[in-house]
Formats: sequence, C-alpha cells, structure tokens
Amino acid sequence: MTEDQFARRYSRQIRLPQIGPEGQAQLSESRVLIVGMGGLGSPVALYLAAAGVGHLCIADFDQVDLSNLQRQIIHQHDSIGDLKAESAAARLLAINPEIEVRTLNHALDYEDLLEQSDGTDLLVDCTDNFPTRFELNDVSRATGIPLVSGAAIRWEGQVTSFNPRDDRSPCYQCLYPDRGMQSATCEGEGVVAPLVGIIGAMQSMEAMNILLGNPRLCGLVWLFDARSMDWQHMRLKRDPHCRGCHGVTSTGQSHGPPDRGKMSSAK
Repeated sequence: MTEDQFARRYSRQIRLPQIGPEGQAQLSESRVLIVGMGGLGSPVALYLAAAGVGHLCIADFDQVDLSNLQRQIIHQHDSIGDLKAESAAARLLAINPEIEVRTLNHALDYEDLLEQSDGTDLLVDCTDNFPTRFELNDVSRATGIPLVSGAAIRWEGQVTSFNPRDDRSPCYQCLYPDRGMQSATCEGEGVVAPLVGIIGAMQSMEAMNILLGNPRLCGLVWLFDARSMDWQHMRLKRDPHCRGCHGVTSTGQSHGPPDRGKMSSAK
C-alpha cells in the first residue's frame, strides 16, 4: 500500500488528534491474539481489521454451524462446515487485504497460549468457557500482556480489561475467584443476537485504546442489560489474596512473576 492509499483508507481515524498518522502507524504494527471466533470474536476481529490493526492471530477449533449464523456475523451461510478460524480469516482479508491474519485451528492449552503470545501486544478473550478464560488470565499475568475480556448470554453482557504491567490492576481471577465454576452456555440459555455485537464492539474499542496507550476499562467492569438498555459499572480492585495475581495456575503451580523487561517494551 502506498502512503497515499494508507492515508486515504484510514483518513477518518488519522483526522482524530488522539490517533493521527503516528497512532495509525502504531496500529498497523500491532499484534493481537483473539481467542474465539464466535459471537464476540466476530465484531472484535472485523473492527480491528477494518481499523488497520496490522497483525491478527485468530484462534478457534470449531466449525461453522447453522445455529451460529444468528449472531456470529463474520461467517456466512456458505461457510457452514468450514473451520471458524479459516472462515473468519477469509472475511477479514476481504475487508482489508493489507493486514496479516494468522489462524489457529486447534484447541489451545496454557502452554499453547503462552507460545502463541510471544511477540503479541494484546490478548482478547472472546471465549465462552471459564477454563480458557482462566488460562488466558494466567498467560496475561505471566507475560505482562494486557487482556480484554468480554462475556454475553441471554440479555446480559459485561466487558473489562486487565493490565498486568500495573501492580494495582486486578486480574480475571479477582473477578471470579472460583476456578471450578461452571459456564452457562448460549446453547443452553440462549442469547439475543445484537448483544454480542454490542459487547464485542466495546472490546474492540478498548483494544484500540490499549494499543494507542490509553486503556479505559482496567479496574472497571461495565455491565449491560439489553432488555432495559441500561449500562452500569462497578469498580474492581485487586484482591490481595488472589491466587491468579500471585501467579498460581489451574494446576496449582506458580508460573512466576511477569517479565518486567518484556512489559516495559510492549506497546
């Protein structure tokens, strides 16, 4: 892409003084790992790709099903039966062929997530189960990479972020101390379609804020009730007894403190 094409594609963002040419260039150099290409991952990936985040790694081991299409807007009817990560990658590159999209089509455990996070500036949790959410939190704490978290079910959604570079920041386990809790699922409980778009859009906005050096949701959990169209927020403080903040993984083993050198060099 030439400089003129770059300036034209992203002109509406470059006009904003909080972004400008330097911020847009920073977005183009940023690397984001998005785990989950379902209802939340769809708007997150679409907006980050369109906004010019230059390197996206998208992970999902599932295949597109007819029941997904009610809310997972990155996939199309013709994608039924395809791997979600591959279906999503094709859509993202159709929107912005100038970015790099890497796909992971297998289930990721803690070690996989740790490996795939190498060189990454941001983790975005778009999953629907607590084990993976806790593992992403562990990886965030171990590497110093910020984490944006979202959840949506029935008519309710929430979004927040965690910054392990800040010693005052809570982590996901401060919000949910019980690592053995069971996840309610959209399959079992249902979910209204636009809700995941609203929460996913909030995740993508916080992701861009973090990449541009202006995180807004760390220490805040925003809660949305789609039936009343009401937003509320609660302050989340770091739990001094949180095992996640002290580096204890799901196996009960310590993964050690974040690498301060890596933290200081990340965007």
